[in-house]
Amino acid sequence: MIGWTTLLLLMSAATPILFAALGEAIAERSGVLNLGVEGMMITGALAGFAAAHATGSPLAGFVAGAAAGAAISLIFGVLTQYLLTNQVATGLALTMFGLGLTAMFGRPYEGVKAPSMPGGPLGVNWAIWLGLALVPVTWFVLNRTRRGLILRGVGENHDAAHALGYKVRLVRLTAIAIGGALAGIGGAYVSIATVLQWTEGMTAGAGWIALAIVVFAGWSPWGVLAGAWLFGGVAVLQLRLQAAGVAVPVQLLSMAPYLATIIVLVIISARQKYRGRGSAAPGSLGRPFHATR
Repeated sequence: MIGWTTLLLLMSAATPILFAALGEAIAERSGVLNLGVEGMMITGALAGFAAAHATGSPLAGFVAGAAAGAAISLIFGVLTQYLLTNQVATGLALTMFGLGLTAMFGRPYEGVKAPSMPGGPLGVNWAIWLGLALVPVTWFVLNRTRRGLILRGVGENHDAAHALGYKVRLVRLTAIAIGGALAGIGGAYVSIATVLQWTEGMTAGAGWIALAIVVFAGWSPWGVLAGAWLFGGVAVLQLRLQAAGVAVPVQLLSMAPYLATIIVLVIISARQKYRGRGSAAPGSLGRPFHATR
Protein backbone atom coordinates (compact mmCIF):
# COMPACT_ATOMS: atom_id res chain seq x y z
CA MET A 1 0.00 0.00 0.00
CA ILE A 2 1.12 3.53 -0.81
CA GLY A 3 1.06 5.77 2.25
CA TRP A 4 -0.62 9.18 2.15
CA THR A 5 2.73 10.96 2.54
CA THR A 6 4.18 9.05 -0.39
CA LEU A 7 1.09 9.80 -2.48
CA LEU A 8 1.42 13.50 -1.71
CA LEU A 9 5.06 13.43 -2.79
CA LEU A 10 4.08 11.63 -5.99
CA MET A 11 1.37 14.16 -6.83
CA SER A 12 3.66 17.07 -6.08
CA ALA A 13 6.42 15.67 -8.31
CA ALA A 14 3.93 14.98 -11.10
CA THR A 15 2.14 18.35 -11.05
CA PRO A 16 4.61 20.56 -13.00
CA ILE A 17 4.97 17.84 -15.63
CA LEU A 18 1.18 17.48 -15.80
CA PHE A 19 0.63 21.19 -16.46
CA ALA A 20 3.35 21.36 -19.11
CA ALA A 21 2.31 18.13 -20.84
CA LEU A 22 -1.37 19.13 -20.97
CA GLY A 23 -0.38 22.42 -22.57
CA GLU A 24 1.84 20.71 -25.11
CA ALA A 25 -0.90 18.17 -25.88
CA ILE A 26 -3.27 21.04 -26.72
CA ALA A 27 -0.67 22.69 -28.96
CA GLU A 28 0.14 19.43 -30.75
CA ARG A 29 -3.54 18.67 -31.24
CA SER A 30 -3.66 21.86 -33.30
CA GLY A 31 -0.78 20.57 -35.43
CA VAL A 32 2.07 22.47 -33.78
CA LEU A 33 5.20 20.74 -32.47
CA ASN A 34 6.76 23.05 -29.88
CA LEU A 35 10.03 21.80 -28.42
CA GLY A 36 10.34 24.99 -26.39
CA VAL A 37 8.45 23.64 -23.38
CA GLU A 38 11.57 23.74 -21.19
CA GLY A 39 12.15 27.38 -22.09
CA MET A 40 8.55 28.29 -21.29
CA MET A 41 8.70 26.44 -17.98
CA ILE A 42 11.90 28.10 -16.79
CA THR A 43 10.56 31.51 -17.81
CA GLY A 44 7.37 30.85 -15.86
CA ALA A 45 9.46 29.67 -12.90
CA LEU A 46 11.38 32.95 -12.70
CA ALA A 47 8.42 35.23 -13.42
CA GLY A 48 6.26 33.36 -10.92
CA PHE A 49 8.90 33.43 -8.21
CA ALA A 50 9.60 37.14 -8.75
CA ALA A 51 5.90 38.04 -8.58
CA ALA A 52 5.28 35.86 -5.53
CA HIS A 53 8.29 37.36 -3.75
CA ALA A 54 7.27 40.93 -4.61
CA THR A 55 3.63 40.55 -3.58
CA GLY A 56 3.85 37.85 -0.94
CA SER A 57 1.11 36.01 -2.83
CA PRO A 58 1.70 32.59 -4.44
CA LEU A 59 -1.46 33.15 -6.51
CA ALA A 60 0.08 36.28 -8.07
CA GLY A 61 3.14 34.18 -8.80
CA PHE A 62 1.14 31.56 -10.68
CA VAL A 63 -0.67 34.26 -12.68
CA ALA A 64 2.66 35.87 -13.58
CA GLY A 65 4.11 32.48 -14.51
CA ALA A 66 1.19 31.78 -16.83
CA ALA A 67 1.48 35.23 -18.44
CA ALA A 68 5.24 34.86 -18.96
CA GLY A 69 4.88 31.38 -20.44
CA ALA A 70 2.17 32.55 -22.82
CA ALA A 71 4.18 35.62 -23.85
CA ILE A 72 7.34 33.71 -24.70
CA SER A 73 5.33 31.02 -26.49
CA LEU A 74 3.85 33.65 -28.80
CA ILE A 75 7.36 34.42 -30.04
CA PHE A 76 7.47 30.83 -31.22
CA GLY A 77 3.95 31.19 -32.62
CA VAL A 78 4.70 34.27 -34.72
CA LEU A 79 7.95 32.81 -36.05
CA THR A 80 6.47 29.45 -37.04
CA GLN A 81 2.98 30.48 -38.16
CA TYR A 82 3.70 33.75 -39.95
CA LEU A 83 7.39 33.60 -40.87
CA LEU A 84 7.15 29.82 -41.44
CA THR A 85 10.37 28.95 -39.63
CA ASN A 86 11.11 25.32 -38.87
CA GLN A 87 9.14 24.27 -35.79
CA VAL A 88 11.77 21.94 -34.39
CA ALA A 89 14.64 24.43 -34.74
CA THR A 90 12.52 27.32 -33.44
CA GLY A 91 11.37 25.33 -30.41
CA LEU A 92 14.96 24.40 -29.53
CA ALA A 93 15.98 28.05 -29.92
CA LEU A 94 13.10 29.07 -27.63
CA THR A 95 14.39 26.75 -24.92
CA MET A 96 17.92 28.17 -25.18
CA PHE A 97 16.49 31.70 -25.15
CA GLY A 98 14.43 30.99 -22.02
CA LEU A 99 17.37 29.41 -20.20
CA GLY A 100 19.69 32.30 -21.08
CA LEU A 101 17.13 34.98 -20.27
CA THR A 102 16.34 33.56 -16.83
CA ALA A 103 20.02 33.01 -16.03
CA MET A 104 20.61 36.72 -16.62
CA PHE A 105 17.57 38.16 -14.85
CA GLY A 106 17.37 35.57 -12.08
CA ARG A 107 20.58 36.49 -10.26
CA PRO A 108 18.99 39.00 -7.84
CA TYR A 109 16.62 36.26 -6.63
CA GLU A 110 19.23 33.63 -5.78
CA GLY A 111 19.05 32.64 -2.12
CA VAL A 112 15.65 34.33 -1.60
CA LYS A 113 12.80 32.21 -0.19
CA ALA A 114 9.33 32.07 -1.73
CA PRO A 115 6.19 32.78 0.33
CA SER A 116 4.60 29.62 1.71
CA MET A 117 1.78 27.96 -0.18
CA PRO A 118 -1.56 27.81 1.68
CA GLY A 119 -2.91 24.35 2.41
CA GLY A 120 -5.91 22.97 0.57
CA PRO A 121 -8.42 20.14 1.00
CA LEU A 122 -6.91 17.00 2.55
CA GLY A 123 -3.62 18.83 3.01
CA VAL A 124 -3.07 19.06 -0.76
CA ASN A 125 -2.35 22.56 -2.08
CA TRP A 126 -4.78 24.02 -4.61
CA ALA A 127 -2.31 23.92 -7.51
CA ILE A 128 -2.29 20.11 -7.40
CA TRP A 129 -6.09 20.04 -7.39
CA LEU A 130 -6.13 22.47 -10.32
CA GLY A 131 -3.84 20.21 -12.33
CA LEU A 132 -6.05 17.20 -11.67
CA ALA A 133 -9.22 19.15 -12.56
CA LEU A 134 -7.69 20.31 -15.86
CA VAL A 135 -7.44 16.73 -17.12
CA PRO A 136 -11.20 16.05 -17.53
CA VAL A 137 -11.78 19.69 -18.56
CA THR A 138 -9.19 19.41 -21.34
CA TRP A 139 -10.63 16.09 -22.49
CA PHE A 140 -14.15 17.54 -22.57
CA VAL A 141 -13.15 20.69 -24.45
CA LEU A 142 -11.17 18.76 -27.06
CA ASN A 143 -13.78 16.06 -27.60
CA ARG A 144 -17.17 17.53 -26.78
CA THR A 145 -17.10 21.21 -27.75
CA ARG A 146 -17.18 22.97 -31.10
CA ARG A 147 -13.96 24.89 -30.43
CA GLY A 148 -12.20 21.71 -29.47
CA LEU A 149 -13.35 19.92 -32.60
CA ILE A 150 -12.19 22.87 -34.72
CA LEU A 151 -8.78 22.76 -33.05
CA ARG A 152 -8.49 19.04 -33.69
CA GLY A 153 -9.68 19.51 -37.27
CA VAL A 154 -6.94 22.08 -37.86
CA GLY A 155 -4.42 19.65 -36.44
CA GLU A 156 -5.64 16.77 -38.57
CA ASN A 157 -5.80 18.61 -41.92
CA HIS A 158 -5.07 22.31 -41.92
CA ASP A 159 -5.73 22.68 -45.66
CA ALA A 160 -9.24 21.23 -45.33
CA ALA A 161 -9.91 23.41 -42.27
CA HIS A 162 -8.77 26.48 -44.19
CA ALA A 163 -11.01 25.54 -47.13
CA LEU A 164 -13.96 25.41 -44.73
CA GLY A 165 -13.22 28.96 -43.63
CA TYR A 166 -11.51 28.34 -40.30
CA LYS A 167 -8.63 30.66 -39.33
CA VAL A 168 -5.84 28.12 -39.02
CA ARG A 169 -3.19 30.54 -37.79
CA LEU A 170 -5.46 32.06 -35.15
CA VAL A 171 -6.49 28.63 -33.87
CA ARG A 172 -2.87 27.56 -33.64
CA LEU A 173 -1.71 30.79 -31.98
CA THR A 174 -4.43 30.33 -29.38
CA ALA A 175 -3.35 26.73 -28.75
CA ILE A 176 0.29 27.80 -28.53
CA ALA A 177 -0.54 30.53 -26.01
CA ILE A 178 -2.59 28.12 -23.87
CA GLY A 179 0.25 25.62 -23.99
CA GLY A 180 2.73 28.32 -22.98
CA ALA A 181 0.52 29.48 -20.10
CA LEU A 182 0.20 25.94 -18.72
CA ALA A 183 3.94 25.37 -19.08
CA GLY A 184 4.53 28.64 -17.24
CA ILE A 185 2.25 27.49 -14.41
CA GLY A 186 4.22 24.24 -14.25
CA GLY A 187 7.45 26.19 -13.98
CA ALA A 188 6.00 28.49 -11.32
CA TYR A 189 4.97 25.41 -9.33
CA VAL A 190 8.59 24.26 -9.27
CA SER A 191 9.92 27.55 -7.89
CA ILE A 192 7.01 28.45 -5.58
CA ALA A 193 5.67 25.12 -4.31
CA THR A 194 8.51 22.61 -4.67
CA VAL A 195 11.98 24.15 -4.42
CA LEU A 196 10.71 27.30 -2.65
CA GLN A 197 13.48 29.43 -4.11
CA TRP A 198 14.97 30.47 -7.43
CA THR A 199 17.85 28.44 -8.84
CA GLU A 200 19.24 28.74 -12.34
CA GLY A 201 18.05 25.88 -14.56
CA MET A 202 15.79 24.59 -11.81
CA THR A 203 13.29 22.91 -14.15
CA ALA A 204 16.09 20.42 -14.87
CA GLY A 205 14.69 18.89 -18.06
CA ALA A 206 11.05 18.72 -16.93
CA GLY A 207 9.95 20.27 -20.24
CA TRP A 208 11.64 17.52 -22.22
CA ILE A 209 9.99 14.88 -20.10
CA ALA A 210 6.60 16.56 -20.71
CA LEU A 211 7.23 16.33 -24.45
CA ALA A 212 7.94 12.63 -24.18
CA ILE A 213 4.85 12.01 -22.06
CA VAL A 214 2.57 13.65 -24.65
CA VAL A 215 3.68 11.24 -27.36
CA PHE A 216 3.64 8.14 -25.18
CA ALA A 217 0.18 9.16 -23.96
CA GLY A 218 -1.14 9.19 -27.52
CA TRP A 219 -2.09 12.89 -27.18
CA SER A 220 -4.79 11.95 -24.64
CA PRO A 221 -5.26 14.06 -21.47
CA TRP A 222 -5.94 10.91 -19.45
CA GLY A 223 -2.79 9.32 -20.83
CA VAL A 224 -0.88 12.50 -19.95
CA LEU A 225 -2.10 12.17 -16.35
CA ALA A 226 -0.94 8.55 -16.21
CA GLY A 227 2.45 9.48 -17.67
CA ALA A 228 2.92 12.39 -15.27
CA TRP A 229 2.06 10.18 -12.30
CA LEU A 230 4.46 7.55 -13.58
CA PHE A 231 7.20 10.17 -13.69
CA GLY A 232 6.20 11.32 -10.21
CA GLY A 233 6.47 7.73 -9.00
CA VAL A 234 9.95 7.41 -10.49
CA ALA A 235 11.01 10.67 -8.83
CA VAL A 236 9.71 9.51 -5.45
CA LEU A 237 11.38 6.12 -5.92
CA GLN A 238 14.66 7.89 -6.63
CA LEU A 239 14.35 9.83 -3.39
CA ARG A 240 13.52 6.65 -1.48
CA LEU A 241 16.53 4.86 -2.98
CA GLN A 242 18.84 7.74 -2.09
CA ALA A 243 17.45 7.80 1.45
CA ALA A 244 18.13 4.07 1.66
CA GLY A 245 21.73 4.62 0.58
CA VAL A 246 21.36 3.32 -2.99
CA ALA A 247 23.38 5.57 -5.29
CA VAL A 248 21.70 6.77 -8.48
CA PRO A 249 24.28 8.02 -11.04
CA VAL A 250 23.84 11.75 -11.64
CA GLN A 251 24.99 11.30 -15.24
CA LEU A 252 22.10 8.92 -15.90
CA LEU A 253 19.57 11.42 -14.57
CA SER A 254 21.15 14.27 -16.56
CA MET A 255 20.99 12.49 -19.89
CA ALA A 256 17.47 11.09 -19.46
CA PRO A 257 15.50 14.17 -20.66
CA TYR A 258 17.56 14.52 -23.82
CA LEU A 259 17.41 10.82 -24.56
CA ALA A 260 13.63 11.00 -24.11
CA THR A 261 13.44 13.88 -26.60
CA ILE A 262 15.36 11.92 -29.24
CA ILE A 263 12.99 8.99 -28.73
CA VAL A 264 10.01 11.35 -29.06
CA LEU A 265 11.22 12.70 -32.40
CA VAL A 266 11.79 9.16 -33.69
CA ILE A 267 8.29 8.08 -32.59
CA ILE A 268 6.65 11.15 -34.16
CA SER A 269 8.47 10.50 -37.44
CA ALA A 270 7.53 6.82 -37.41
CA ARG A 271 3.88 7.49 -36.57
CA GLN A 272 3.59 10.04 -39.38
CA LYS A 273 5.14 7.57 -41.82
CA TYR A 274 2.84 4.75 -40.78
CA ARG A 275 -0.19 6.88 -39.97
CA GLY A 276 -2.49 4.53 -41.84
CA ARG A 277 -1.71 1.82 -39.29
CA GLY A 278 -3.53 3.43 -36.38
CA SER A 279 -1.29 6.31 -35.31
CA ALA A 280 -2.87 8.80 -32.92
CA ALA A 281 -0.61 11.64 -34.08
CA PRO A 282 -2.41 14.65 -35.61
CA GLY A 283 -2.09 14.51 -39.39
CA SER A 284 -0.65 18.02 -39.77
CA LEU A 285 1.68 17.84 -36.75
CA GLY A 286 4.84 19.82 -37.44
CA ARG A 287 3.80 20.77 -40.99
CA PRO A 288 3.90 24.46 -41.97
CA PHE A 289 0.65 26.04 -43.12
CA HIS A 290 0.65 28.10 -46.33
CA ALA A 291 -2.57 30.06 -46.63
CA THR A 292 -2.02 30.65 -50.36
CA ARG A 293 -2.18 26.97 -51.29
